[in-house]
Amino acid sequence: MNCDLIAAITDFIFARDELVRSDIIFMPGDSNPAVPEAAADLYARGLAPLVMPCGRFSVKHGRFLGVRERADIYDGDYFTECDFYSDVLRKRGVPDAAILREDGSGMTKENGTFARRVADGLGLTVSRAIVCCKSFHARRSQMVYALAFPDAEILVHPVDVYGVTRDNWHTTAYGVERVMGELARCGNQFTPELTGLLGLL
Repeated sequence: MNCDLIAAITDFIFARDELVRSDIIFMPGDSNPAVPEAAADLYARGLAPLVMPCGRFSVKHGRFLGVRERADIYDGDYFTECDFYSDVLRKRGVPDAAILREDGSGMTKENGTFARRVADGLGLTVSRAIVCCKSFHARRSQMVYALAFPDAEILVHPVDVYGVTRDNWHTTAYGVERVMGELARCGNQFTPELTGLLGLL
């Protein structure tokens, strides 16, 4: 693959921002504890007073598939990704009062819209948020929450998982599959919303 093309894709997909204090930390769901562990560290650093784990389970599978790593530590009976993430957060020192649960979404696109419903239901105004997510999922996650919270500044804190990083993704078939899949979904999943925002309807 052309080096300039690799660099362009990398810079787009692997979004990362300088973090400042925010109103909340959002986490799109998954079965790897690295993301909620990182979010718990951000909470401990005082970067936000609230965290919101998001996700029921993938609509492709219809159930939570189980913990992918460190199942000896995170050994609960988890029904949803939100259950799992919430347990990780608690075990890493985040109090229950700071955890706002969103356990209904079944895909990334719903993570943002369902999180907005939870925030609105609680009367929570979000002016700035941090999205803590898998690094190869960073751009799409940012887009999801930016569309759901159009008046908020959405910062991204990426976490490397499954051996895929911004430096090596193009060196393995698995990395290329994950990143190019994200690139495609950043286009095809958001066309109606972006068309409307750009006034092209």
